[in-house]
Amino acid sequence: MKRRLSTLAAAGLAIIVLSAPDLWHGTHATYAADLTPLHTDGAAIEDANGQTIRLAGVNWFGFETDSFAPHGLWARNYDDMLAEIAATGFNTVRLPYSNQLFQAGSTPRGIDYQKNPDLEGLSGLALMDKIVDAAGKHGLRVILDRHRPSASGQSELWYTPDVPESQWIQDWVMLAQHYAGNPTVIGADLHNEPHGSATWGDDNPRTDWRLAAERAGNAILAANPDWLILVEGIEHLGNDWYWWGGNLEGAQQFPVRLSQTDKLVYSTHDYGPGVYHQPWFSAPDFPANLPALWDQHWAYLARTSAAPVLVGEFGGRSVGMDTEGVWQHTLLTFLRDNGLSYAYWSWNPDSGDTGGILQDDWTTLNAQKLAMLSQYDASPEQPVAASSEPETQAQAAPAPEAQAAPTPAVSAGAPQPPPGALMAPGGPFDPDLQHALAGIGSTSDPDPVHRQAREHDEQLYLQEFGKPWPYAVYVTTTATGS
Repeated sequence: MKRRLSTLAAAGLAIIVLSAPDLWHGTHATYAADLTPLHTDGAAIEDANGQTIRLAGVNWFGFETDSFAPHGLWARNYDDMLAEIAATGFNTVRLPYSNQLFQAGSTPRGIDYQKNPDLEGLSGLALMDKIVDAAGKHGLRVILDRHRPSASGQSELWYTPDVPESQWIQDWVMLAQHYAGNPTVIGADLHNEPHGSATWGDDNPRTDWRLAAERAGNAILAANPDWLILVEGIEHLGNDWYWWGGNLEGAQQFPVRLSQTDKLVYSTHDYGPGVYHQPWFSAPDFPANLPALWDQHWAYLARTSAAPVLVGEFGGRSVGMDTEGVWQHTLLTFLRDNGLSYAYWSWNPDSGDTGGILQDDWTTLNAQKLAMLSQYDASPEQPVAASSEPETQAQAAPAPEAQAAPTPAVSAGAPQPPPGALMAPGGPFDPDLQHALAGIGSTSDPDPVHRQAREHDEQLYLQEFGKPWPYAVYVTTTATGS
């Protein structure tokens, strides 16, 4: 993985100040006994019983670094970590690794063995086995992600002088055979974020990522026909530049050809301005421009039922009404409305660009991120239907379901949130556009209700009256209940 305030406004919003709710997002994970190999049908991922499965995942990184172990094991027990991932509502873990993990001398470190006594002395692969077994016990599926050839960094292409294509494929086949018959491990994300010189569909054997993905994917399926094969995009197709691994435009003319056609899942990565300020974030029609942009680069594959699409990485530090927060809310709404799967970046707090679901102590959950993720429901739905034109408008996010989080305690004098209320986290952003433009925490902010809510990190429930509210941008024009 490598602030601009929206000027959208809607009239007639009622504000209710509530204390922060219990953490929740999505539906809880399937029990381990229910895990079966997965396959695809059009834009849907299905289990062996034909039930549509929507992956609501999170990335837990570290195996790809020179720690050769998931990060945070210096602070917590690995089984406790995975239990919390499942309890929080995720149903899948994307587990990055490097090929160096399997080489002699790549000894896992950064682990407190008093907290993790059964991990002491294990090799990288044996430690991966422990993580996979514990994930399955807690009903979590695992996607293995070849994130880097070595711990020293990512590579543009799937091979380097030190890790040739033959080694890349050999290690994938080894893993496919090693986890054959284990329904916890559902697939292979072949290479993380092809970019730079990576091409698609030009038949250049040195750079054509599509051909390399076919070679590796078919070798994996020969060793383990149960796995899904996840193929990321590239960075640019001609002069159309996008995120590393995010551009799948070439798959329209040059689709990936696998020996088992029901095992292909395309994967994309999408980020906000916290990673890099792309031109579309400054467009005058932001964020209304985003759905068409996503459809152009990757979502069309699901819309036309060519194959499922997994957004294998997205994330950011802000979930407020700045550009990054608006982008995150809009993307989640788009994924939910179109039946698409995702893996959030990241569980770890030590991702410099994005932060994580966990706070820096590796124990406290980021309540605001989980509140944002609550708009995505991982229960199976029909995949996006084929259409002649891309979706141009995301829909408003629903309130968290009552069974997933108890009704929060209400501040004195405030009514209960009405049905259909939208939740906007308080805290480090101003929910009122006029005051936000004056600056967050500005002493000129005259609104004591808003200021008090922010200072107490409370939540703001917004109820619209008669107007669409499609972009999760929170602007209050009418206050009631005070």
